[in-house]
Amino acid sequence: MIRTSPHAWRDALAAAVAGFAAMTAVAAAGLACAGAGDLPEGAFPRVVAAAVVLAAGGTVEVSGGAGLLGGAEADLSVMPLSVTLAGALTVGCLFLRPLRGRAVAGPRELLLRAARLALLWLALLTLFALLARQTFAVSPFGDLGDLGDLGDLGDLVDASPTVGFRAALPATLLLGLFWILGLLLITLLVSRRAPLPAGLVRFHTAVRPAAHATAVLLLACVGLGLVAGLVTAATQGHAARTLAVLLLGLPNLAWPALTLGFGGAWHGTAQGPFGLPVPQLLDRVLRGPDPSTVDVASLARQDPRAWWLVAVAVVMLLGTGVLAALRSPARVRARQHALRLGAALALATLTVCLLAGVRARFGLSVLGIGDASALGGTVELTAYLWRTTALALLAGAAAGCLGALATRHRTPGR
Repeated sequence: MIRTSPHAWRDALAAAVAGFAAMTAVAAAGLACAGAGDLPEGAFPRVVAAAVVLAAGGTVEVSGGAGLLGGAEADLSVMPLSVTLAGALTVGCLFLRPLRGRAVAGPRELLLRAARLALLWLALLTLFALLARQTFAVSPFGDLGDLGDLGDLGDLVDASPTVGFRAALPATLLLGLFWILGLLLITLLVSRRAPLPAGLVRFHTAVRPAAHATAVLLLACVGLGLVAGLVTAATQGHAARTLAVLLLGLPNLAWPALTLGFGGAWHGTAQGPFGLPVPQLLDRVLRGPDPSTVDVASLARQDPRAWWLVAVAVVMLLGTGVLAALRSPARVRARQHALRLGAALALATLTVCLLAGVRARFGLSVLGIGDASALGGTVELTAYLWRTTALALLAGAAAGCLGALATRHRTPGR
C-alpha cells in the first residue's frame, strides 16, 4: 500500500527553500569576505545569485568588450563546492526527514517526492538565474603601464573595456535538473536507514556500507581542511581571503588533495598579474609558461611537507575501510569489501574530478595589441581523469580488504 503524506508539497517546498537559503548564506558570506560587497551598482546580490547558480550545477556565461576597435575574451567554468555542499546536505536531510522510521517506501512514493522537489527546485533556480546578470567596467587603459598611451585612444574610439556575466537559462535548468536528481539518488545510496522500495532492499548491504563510508571520507576531508584553513586564517594573516576560500571552494581543494594523496594527478596553469585563492604551494607549481602536472612529487619539490598528503590519505582510507566493514554484515567476505569500496571510491573520485576542475580566462586587446598574458589572465586546473580514477579503484579495494581483515573478529553493524 502506497503511503502519501498530505503535506508532501509542504515538505518539498521546505527542502527546496532551505537548500537555496543555505547556499545563498554561504555564498554571500564567502563573497563578502572576498570583497564583493564593495562592487559598484549594487551588484552584490547578482554576484551571489551567480555563485548559487554555479553551485547548483548551472551555467554562467562571461562576456567582455572593449568598444569599436577593442576586443575582450572571457570564459569561466567553476563550481563553488562549499556552496554546493551546504545546499546538498540541507536538501538531503530534509528530503529524508519525512521518511524516517520506515523500513520500506514504495517506488511511486519516492518518485513523486523526488518530482515535487525537482519541480520546486527548478522554479527557484529560475529566479536565481534571472537575477544572475551584470556588466562591469574593468580597469582603464591608463593603468596598463607601458601601454598607458592607449588610454587616450580608448576614450577616442570608445574602447572602454567591460566584462559581464549572465546565467544561461536553458542550460542551467537542464543541468540543475540533473543536479537535484543526482543528489537525491546519492542521498538514498549513502543513507544508512532511508527506506527503499521492497525490490531494492536486497541491495542494501551490497551498496550502502561502502557508499556511506565514502561519503564520510569526503566530509572528513572537508572537516580536516576547515580546521587547517581556520588555523591558517588565525596565524598567518589574510584572514578575510582565507575565509573566502573556505566558504566558497574548500572542497575544491580538499578533495583533489585526497586524490593526490593516493597517487592521482592534476594538470593546469596560472598566468596573469593576480594571485590565486589557493595555497601558495599550489600557486608556485602552476605558475609558468607551460601547463604543469600537479602531484605529490611536484608539490614536494617546492615543499617536502607535501608528502604528508600521502600519510593523511593512507590513514583516512584505512579508516574508511574499517567503517565500511563495521557497517556490513559478518557474512561479507574481504574480497567483496574490496570490490565494493573500490567501486564506491572510484565513482566518488570520478565525480570529484568532473566537479572540482577550474577554468577561467580573461583577455583584452585594442587594435590587435595585447593578449591574455599581458592584459588578462588564465587559470586552469583539471584532473588526469583515468589515472586518478583507476588509482582510486585500487586504493579503495586495498582499504576495503584491509578494513575487513582488521574487523574480522568484531561484530559488525547492519
